[in-house]
Amino acid sequence: MSESPHVFDATMENFQESVMEASAQTPILIDVWADWCAPCKQLMPLLEKLANEYQGQFRLAKVNADEQQQLTASLGVRSLPTVILVKDGQAVDGFNGALPESEIRQVLDKHVEAPAEDPYETAHQRWQDGDVEGALAILTELNQNDPDDLKVLIDIAQLKAELGDVDTAEQVLDSLPPEEKLQTQAKQLAARIKFIRQAGELPPVAELEQTLAAHPDDPAALHQRALQHVLKEENADAMALLIRLMQVDSDYRDGIAKTTLIELFDKLGSGDPDVRTYRRKLYTLMH
Repeated sequence: MSESPHVFDATMENFQESVMEASAQTPILIDVWADWCAPCKQLMPLLEKLANEYQGQFRLAKVNADEQQQLTASLGVRSLPTVILVKDGQAVDGFNGALPESEIRQVLDKHVEAPAEDPYETAHQRWQDGDVEGALAILTELNQNDPDDLKVLIDIAQLKAELGDVDTAEQVLDSLPPEEKLQTQAKQLAARIKFIRQAGELPPVAELEQTLAAHPDDPAALHQRALQHVLKEENADAMALLIRLMQVDSDYRDGIAKTTLIELFDKLGSGDPDVRTYRRKLYTLMH
């Protein structure tokens, strides 16, 4: 049973009060499901997520079809999952099967007030979707409203760096208080700026691939190709090449493979699974 106040189990005993009568105050979304139903298991976490995201604009009533056969039959359910939206004691909408989130939102938004968007989260969603300019516009407005929000400021610098305006990103980084420069996000920005600066001096990818095909242990080509992977966020590929460079020549350019790995670890943060994997590989090589 979910611990969310917006999600509960509906039974024959509580259905009249908790669903039909309660729907006069708050719309109730009924999800009829079963353990053996694969689409049900795909749909339910999504419905629970939406119930929490909508912050009480509707409640999710889960009906276990196997345990509540009488209730399931009274609802006229013929296939699973079946979702029914009840408002003011009446079924006003619904669907069968596991719909994508966007389509479920369309059903909800016809009858339920959508939650207010958090502009910071909206900016990050646009950023994740590749709309860097759109994300930057939202974050710039947030920065104008609250110039002291360093989290927003660093995000702006990250986006500027992605757009190629490395000088502005570096100016933002330099303007941060000393203690803030030690925070993970600032260290990640510093590492990214350094990688971008280095990338300006790299040969084309095709040229490096030809070099590595002919000379797989060429230290310069291994290092340069790793940097190109970093800039494309192909971080595991980059780390693999840097580990290979350490195996080939750990002293190349004063141990730049190790230095670059550590900078990459800083850029991604200790929570990244690739960082954990390659930090162990680095430790093994060094010991």
